[in-house]
Amino acid sequence: MAAHTTTDPTHTTDPTQTDTDTDTTATTAVPVWNDPALDIDTRVGALIAEMTTEEKIAQLFGVWVGASADGAGVAPHQHDMEEAVDLDALLPAGLGQLTRPFGTAPVDPALGALSLARTQQRIVAANRFGIPAVAHEECLAGFAAWKATAYPVPLSWGATFDPDLIRRMARAIGTDMRSVGVHQGLAPVLDVVRDARWGRVEETIGEDPYLVGTIATAYVQGLESAGVVATLKHFAGYSASRAGRNLAPVAMGPRERADVVLPPFEMAVREGGARSVMHAYTDTDGVPSAADEELLTGLLRGTWGFDGTVVADYFGIAFLKTLHGVADSWADAAATALRAGVDVELPTVKTFGEPLRQAVADGRVPGELVDRAVHRVLRQKARLGLLDAGWNPVPPALEGACLDDPEALRGTVDLDGPANRDLAARIADRAVVLLGNDGTLPLTGPRTIALVGPHADRPTAVLGCYSFPVHVGTQHPDTPAGIGLPTLREALEREFPGATVRTAYGADVAGDDTSGFPEALRAAREADVVVVALGDRAGLFGRGTSGEGCDAGSLALPGVQQELLDALLDTGTPVVAALFAGRPYALGRAVDEAAAVVQSFFPGVAGTTAVAGVLSGRTNPSGRLPVSVPRTPWAQPSTYLAPRLGRATDVSSVDPTAAYPFGHGLSYTAFAWTDLTVGDGTAATDGEFRLAFRLRNTGEREGTEVVQLYLHDPVASVVQPVQRLVGYARVPLAPGESCVLEAAVPADVAAFTGLDGRRVVEPGQLELRLAASSSDIRLTARVALTGPARYVDHTRRLHARIGPAAAPPR
Repeated sequence: MAAHTTTDPTHTTDPTQTDTDTDTTATTAVPVWNDPALDIDTRVGALIAEMTTEEKIAQLFGVWVGASADGAGVAPHQHDMEEAVDLDALLPAGLGQLTRPFGTAPVDPALGALSLARTQQRIVAANRFGIPAVAHEECLAGFAAWKATAYPVPLSWGATFDPDLIRRMARAIGTDMRSVGVHQGLAPVLDVVRDARWGRVEETIGEDPYLVGTIATAYVQGLESAGVVATLKHFAGYSASRAGRNLAPVAMGPRERADVVLPPFEMAVREGGARSVMHAYTDTDGVPSAADEELLTGLLRGTWGFDGTVVADYFGIAFLKTLHGVADSWADAAATALRAGVDVELPTVKTFGEPLRQAVADGRVPGELVDRAVHRVLRQKARLGLLDAGWNPVPPALEGACLDDPEALRGTVDLDGPANRDLAARIADRAVVLLGNDGTLPLTGPRTIALVGPHADRPTAVLGCYSFPVHVGTQHPDTPAGIGLPTLREALEREFPGATVRTAYGADVAGDDTSGFPEALRAAREADVVVVALGDRAGLFGRGTSGEGCDAGSLALPGVQQELLDALLDTGTPVVAALFAGRPYALGRAVDEAAAVVQSFFPGVAGTTAVAGVLSGRTNPSGRLPVSVPRTPWAQPSTYLAPRLGRATDVSSVDPTAAYPFGHGLSYTAFAWTDLTVGDGTAATDGEFRLAFRLRNTGEREGTEVVQLYLHDPVASVVQPVQRLVGYARVPLAPGESCVLEAAVPADVAAFTGLDGRRVVEPGQLELRLAASSSDIRLTARVALTGPARYVDHTRRLHARIGPAAAPPR
């Protein structure tokens, strides 16, 4: 509809009025900004024109009601940022965001929804324009609320190699969030793993930018399709910190940033439709992300065309003063971030409140910067329907309910229903990776299973640090988890009803206590098979072995777990190592001596059942590693995405070769890759290659192969990784079944950042490697790009497509 041009902030509407009808009694004055029929920018412009500076600034920060000011309880530095907030004083000017109304303390979902609705009513009534707040929550491994389904962590999403399934999960998460009044989710994490010692590896999707980009984009699409704003984080380079230390400086060149760190964000903005981006905590080459105008405004908005909001990572604007030292006051920090392109301060007001107001009043900050940010914020609120006349704060979950009797509502909202749990189970099943197997698996008719290790009977073994029971529930030890979390012991007893499962603790996740070894070894010697459940305990800031602020000095198993594993191997009983972890660990002798190794990355509520299903053979494993598993704990940082000198050489005594490489995963069936055909083997630098091959299941049971396509560029103008992933597909096949698959590979996927800083497709020889993992190449097509070098931008083609052949390859 054409923009409304009246200068009057209200206009009259009457659907019954006609040109000949002179009765005006039904005419109602509606403010321009409340009319959903009008253009959003027109509505927002009219509203901003009526607002005072104080009212504008109020839209640029959040408030965290109920958060503790005790930094020891939640996060370091929090006590420096939290101050008593007088809502009665704030609300007449309005409020931009409400921080974690469900994710701060355990609250029944229905009562939480009612409380949020009443808070929104209070906000609307207090400000003269009736503008509600955006309510945001964490949703990294499911809606981070009490009694909500805890899905597998993002590293498990990567292990599925299944964007469609992750899209479905994200839509389910978003539907639950929207049903109780939440508008924005602080996920997904698009950080590419550069050093697995970093504590937040569990929150990432993997070490390959293409895998991260495709899975994260699917998550964004799912969340956004449910009406929830997805927030891309952490923009950009957080995971590349020195030595894998949280918030440590990032030493990264422009090409690593452009070709490894940024592509997932680019894809999620362009193809996912994400409406929010969160800046990273870190500084890169001395420039904090929150102060990086070239990144947040030049690249994100100017080049990529992003038109959503940029929000601060919690306390990140204040950190410009306290941690980075690039601002000398709260007002200076606010001005720096606002100028760079940060629109919203989270989680609560510190710098965008009175310090920013004073800075605008005395001319230190141009009012135009405030107008720019508030326009973006209000445009997003308009798109969410929050500015529409008659907006109803009562969320869908409470529609039709009697709101006058809160206790009657308790238990009426289910955030962990059967459909959610079925979806969580599907993801967990596809995320379990069988790393090694000497034929012991699947287990057939064991009489006695010795179940040993710190995760043998621990309900929370399957949860990451951003799951509600770990992230918040640990602060409320008297409150039950709120969701069913079967232990591995319970799962094995169900899976093997004819077997005796004898459980022995052995050792804790961390610490040096070996007093449990004798009992564990006795159980192992008396059993047919040993299942040793090892891994991490998720936590925050040193309260776990994995999670935010829980970085590792090496990739040795925490505590004395490796000693326990080695002692079990010495018993002579077949040992199956089952990992419940947030990062990959070196497994020492187990790589060569264990009967089998089963890897799961905090697989969520159905995780133990999924692992048990792989052990029994009920599930044919199809997970693939999203990160390499190292052979030694000290050869870091290393990923498969390395150039020649980043791999084993004869000029260094350190060999970073992985024990199990990126993309690796075994199956209980076998696949043959044959009959590769290639077109004429050449394509112009703006053209496309076409390949085809036959894939056959040569085993005796149904299985899924994960076809991976890698690109190898042997000679380029700047150093390239030996190979990198450019496409993949999950292909299920029945026993004996075969299919012909075709790969269409545009020349654009060979682009990289050249000597002059521009992205270029260079002519020359390439190899397209069809593979079962990054080290298991099955078929190789040697092809050539011809013609002149071609420069490409963010509109380039991003995907090599793999699917059933529709026609003979050209």
